Amino acid sequence: MQNTIIKSGEARAKFRDLLDQVLAGKGDVIIERNGKHVAVMIPAVDYEKIRDELEELRAAREAAASYAEWKKNPSVGRVFEEVDAELGKAE
Repeated sequence: MQNTIIKSGEARAKFRDLLDQVLAGKGDVIIERNGKHVAVMIPAVDYEKIRDELEELRAAREAAASYAEWKKNPSVGRVFEEVDAELGKAE
């Protein structure tokens, strides 16, 4: 199976063909913009199998970004008890 790398403008023009390629199991489609990979088309069955792991990866990336922001400026941080109390009210 060979993956396809395609520019976003070309992907827009060939969307149906790319979707057919993915659905037929002929490889994933990596979409790039300005030379950087920005999205990937994969079969929905594959996505369903990796969804939980993907959510964990995204949460870890968000936590790392928040930590980096806090390291630059600790005043943006909040006390855990404050956040916990706020979340408790939402329930």
